[in-house]
Amino acid sequence: MNAITQINPGIRQQILDAFNFRHATKIFDPGRKISDEDFNVILEAARLSPTSFGHEPFRILMIQSPEKRELFREFSWGANGMMNGSAGQLGTASHFGIILAATDELMRAGSDYLQDHYARVKQLPDEVIEIFNGAYGKFQAEDHKITSGREITDWSGKQAYIVLANMMTAGALLGIDSCPIEGFDMARTTQVLAEHFGVDTAKWKPAVMFAFGHRAKDPEFPKTRRSMQDTVTWF
Repeated sequence: MNAITQINPGIRQQILDAFNFRHATKIFDPGRKISDEDFNVILEAARLSPTSFGHEPFRILMIQSPEKRELFREFSWGANGMMNGSAGQLGTASHFGIILAATDELMRAGSDYLQDHYARVKQLPDEVIEIFNGAYGKFQAEDHKITSGREITDWSGKQAYIVLANMMTAGALLGIDSCPIEGFDMARTTQVLAEHFGVDTAKWKPAVMFAFGHRAKDPEFPKTRRSMQDTVTWF
């Protein structure tokens, strides 16, 4: 038994309870706001999330201004309530944001951005940076053949989903609801980010939207998943 379960032997059930509690919340209670203390924990879970090679190819853009949120309404069908005739997550979520994925300009092996990341953030000595450059270059060019701009940006997006998963799990453990949102026009979202948020979209592209808050009502249907037998194969 590890140290965490020795301290709290009920943690296994807490984890399962959190995953059963969490669902893709379509309508939040606009009168219930998440405290700064709780949302800072959710953001810290994001910051501490693992990413491939430790490159952290993501940024989080929080959009709290109602006026700024409305800029996305016309083309964000997954968040605008079009599917259920409501104000959607854009109009009801306590916290709404977008995770941005780093493009090939930043994440191509040998880029100036990565050299700075290795030295300043990871605090690696020069000889280790050289090893990282070689290993990551081989990973991109040979192992996974991630070489085009689209492929590298999509790889960054995969890391963004790890981050969002950890945010949602942290929220569920705090009794906070969430929803990942992919239902938006990518090109128009990118344009709005450049024109209204000052995002350099040559370097950062939208990967996924998210909403956090407290549900307006409980889910109408029970959670359904494939059986463990259909999900996991042991050898």
